[in-house]
Amino acid sequence: MRIVRRVVMIVGAILAFVGLFWLGQGMGIIRWPASSFMIDQYLWVVTGSVVAALGFLLVLIARRLPGR
Repeated sequence: MRIVRRVVMIVGAILAFVGLFWLGQGMGIIRWPASSFMIDQYLWVVTGSVVAALGFLLVLIARRLPGR
């Protein structure tokens, strides 16, 4: 169960990071790369929010799994 917990935690953290990055680009806060089609686009604000929330949910679930 320890491996499952660790995998779920890593996947959740990656999803949260990617979601926050997409959210930042969609809101125009992160302007890297400068030629990105995601900058200032509402679709990426929504998509990033959903992905980040899913990632944080997976992290919370992983923290509740037994460590043994």
